[in-house]
Amino acid sequence: MSDVKQRIENARTSLFKAVFPNTTNHYDTLFGGTALHMMDEVSFICATRFSRKKVVTVSTDKIDFKKAIPEGTIIELIAQVIDVGNTSCVVQVDIFKEDMYSHHREKAVSGKFTFVAIDDEKKAISIL
Repeated sequence: MSDVKQRIENARTSLFKAVFPNTTNHYDTLFGGTALHMMDEVSFICATRFSRKKVVTVSTDKIDFKKAIPEGTIIELIAQVIDVGNTSCVVQVDIFKEDMYSHHREKAVSGKFTFVAIDDEKKAISIL
């Protein structure tokens, strides 16, 4: 396996959370801004684990909220590097929702986050 493929595999990052009332909107579902915050965080961790360099979010692409995530569910965020450029990488993040008291699980949200590696002067550098 190539070094880049191995680094991509090793950088895969997942995070589990419970959806509590302080993270929901007035419909008792996960607030979209909270979901985006969690997605940016897990994608940042993934990009950092991949590059082992300072990275910053430079864009997001088409965040799809396919299913509402009700209060009282468990969510898993899975981040995976899907593309690597000279100074950047793209991380796909999927949020899966699980019922707490059954085995039902389905994808609820997905999106892409692009990160650029930077040096101490905040100039773009090679990500590899």
